[in-house]
Amino acid sequence: MVQAAAADAVFHALSNPTRRRVLEQLSSGPATVSDLAERFDMQLPSFVQHLAVLEKSRLVKSKKQGRVRTYEIAPERFTVVEHWLTARRQAWEARLDRFDAHVKHLKDQESKS
Repeated sequence: MVQAAAADAVFHALSNPTRRRVLEQLSSGPATVSDLAERFDMQLPSFVQHLAVLEKSRLVKSKKQGRVRTYEIAPERFTVVEHWLTARRQAWEARLDRFDAHVKHLKDQESKS
């Protein structure tokens, strides 16, 4: 259940294009709030809410030094997404393998008659 809640938080954070763009920006290194916000056409309080969602989902972490807050990616949290997607992929591959085997079986039966 804890894993499901973590996946929900991560996928919620990733569901917004602004937050995905922030993560893309942070993939090249840490950045301050003002550095991150300057690329977006929105008021700072609205932008900070996006950062709060990312931090709550633990996709990013921040450090405050004086009056400057710097954000960076927390790559370990992406394993939640990776594990969820891997499980879905494995389930679908197993289904498709069973379907393929069934179709081959039907073709074999058809060719025998």
